[in-house]
Amino acid sequence: MLIKRRALLKKLLSVILVAIALFSFAVATPALAGDAAKGKQIFISECYACHQGGKNLVQAPKTLSKEDLEKYDKYSLDKIVYQITNGNSPMPGFGGHLTPAEIEDVATYVLEQAEKGW
Repeated sequence: MLIKRRALLKKLLSVILVAIALFSFAVATPALAGDAAKGKQIFISECYACHQGGKNLVQAPKTLSKEDLEKYDKYSLDKIVYQITNGNSPMPGFGGHLTPAEIEDVATYVLEQAEKGW
């Protein structure tokens, strides 16, 4: 009887640990790959003229707010990196001007600021 209880407790403990692990992965926010502090400096020198405070001075409805990034299906690091690298009229691409690491830093900064509400 004692052996059956121990086996049952081990199974129960295993199920609880798996559930905790799955829950923590499901709820955790993804880690950003770039350096937001470096990205901020690059953003100020390269992007600020058109995107002051997360706004868009050329196409007002397409801001860098979380809501607009989600609305235009741009709310991910990969999609922002793609946008910065390749541009999309009227925004120029920066792939020939910034390194991939610098672009990732800017994208990280943009996502971080979007989360904070600029």
